[in-house]
Amino acid sequence: MIPVMLMGTLVYGIRYTFPEYVCTLLVAGGVSFFALSKTSSKTISKLAHPNAPLGYGLCFLNLAFDGFTNATQDSISARYPKTSAWDIMLGMNLWGTLYNLAFMFGWPTASGFEAVQFCKQHPEAAWDIFLYCLCGAVGQNFIFLTISRFGSLTNTTITTTRKFVSIVVSSLLSGNPLSTRQWGSVVMVFTGLSYQIYLKWKKLQRMQKKRKAM
Repeated sequence: MIPVMLMGTLVYGIRYTFPEYVCTLLVAGGVSFFALSKTSSKTISKLAHPNAPLGYGLCFLNLAFDGFTNATQDSISARYPKTSAWDIMLGMNLWGTLYNLAFMFGWPTASGFEAVQFCKQHPEAAWDIFLYCLCGAVGQNFIFLTISRFGSLTNTTITTTRKFVSIVVSSLLSGNPLSTRQWGSVVMVFTGLSYQIYLKWKKLQRMQKKRKAM
């Protein structure tokens, strides 16, 4: 959420309200504290020794590109109001397909040929990949509809919350208890979300009053 707002402000001059910054800091801060907090000894015993600098570096690149992409989608929707969600979806997937085809089949030893050979030897894997892609394609409709109608920040808030809830539920179901700090992070995230919902409800109330007055 923070990269989306930063890129939107720095690159395209999008202005956000102070309450939006507060909500974003609460949600993003809660997720970050949750991830960085010291976990229980039971969870730590299951962890390997990761390459932290490489991991943080890749995360930073991912967030930077993701923020720029979302801000660009907002800019396209604002400059070209007739652009539909499926126009943006087509453009993203078309160029993504071309890039991946070049990467996977651009030279004789590229990984794509090995992947095709694997699917020939294991047809059940190819079917699973097809179902996975089909689910992704259906899900993308909702993602791009959300972006076109409510903006990329709202979409990022939804996806961040979904991932955060998945992590929390997974931790509880797998028997990995959350630490006190992590529970505090959970409260922090849902406080930010609740505040955001309240602000949107107040805005809707004001709009309805104006319509009645007119």
